[in-house]
Amino acid sequence: MSRSLRTLLLAALAAGLLTSTASASNLIDRDATGVKLGVDGTGMALLTYQAGGKLKHVLAWGALNAHAPTKAKKQREFSLDYSGGWKLSHKLPLLWKSFENTCAPYRGQALAWLVTACTAPDGTHWAVQSWQRMLPNYGLPARDPSLDVWELRLSHWRDDLPVLTVKQDWAYGSYENLYGSVAYRGQPMYGFGTTRFGAPTDNYGVLVYVDTRNSTYGAGWRRENSFVTHKNTGVFCYGFFPHGANPSGNGDDYRATAVGPGVLPDLLWEGASLGKFDAKLDLEATADQRLNFVDRLCSYK
Repeated sequence: MSRSLRTLLLAALAAGLLTSTASASNLIDRDATGVKLGVDGTGMALLTYQAGGKLKHVLAWGALNAHAPTKAKKQREFSLDYSGGWKLSHKLPLLWKSFENTCAPYRGQALAWLVTACTAPDGTHWAVQSWQRMLPNYGLPARDPSLDVWELRLSHWRDDLPVLTVKQDWAYGSYENLYGSVAYRGQPMYGFGTTRFGAPTDNYGVLVYVDTRNSTYGAGWRRENSFVTHKNTGVFCYGFFPHGANPSGNGDDYRATAVGPGVLPDLLWEGASLGKFDAKLDLEATADQRLNFVDRLCSYK
């Protein structure tokens, strides 16, 4: 990034003219179509798309990869300008009109929920993903349109992707159960607190969304629930128990989508149900948990 552009960015941030978000693998918009991604020689991205009946030009910059969990500083996040450059420069023509894309075809690892991606001249990767994060739990219909949206999410990274590990066993000898972890560069990824509803209270929190297919909720994929990885361990566990009036969400298949830490991409795991309880498999899974996924909140065997 040039010195003049960097000075301009810092001045604009200080004046409060730009938007800085706290959503990991940052949420850009909802129900976008015709999405195009460009990256210029300074390391700034331009997203062009239609949403809400309008053509939008959004600039994003200033974040790469993710910090390991710490209370000493905020997790990495993009700075965003939804004005196409006016809030940044206050000059015409708007920055998006003279934007020179230097991003080449994507050369990174395969990504889930991918809309588009590219690899910049500096070797970093940019990606846009889209999926339905806000769906109601327990297979309930999205009666509010805001819960049925497809989010448009941007990420920027170099080298390794985070790792979502998901395994299966049974809880209390009968309920199907998922357990696993989210890690990045060998470090567990987690936040430092949640609200009473389970929402992260800081931008280090890593949310995992579980879906079930052809379950007691109905045909196709339905949202089961969501939760955060656990503090200090990055481990999680989820049993398919009945919840109040809602039956157990056992299905033919399961998938888990984890929101990428920092500005890393979102991650997906998918696997077939193990079905009925198998004592031998469950014993093997218990040994695996005690060795590789130690967490006091996941000790309900």
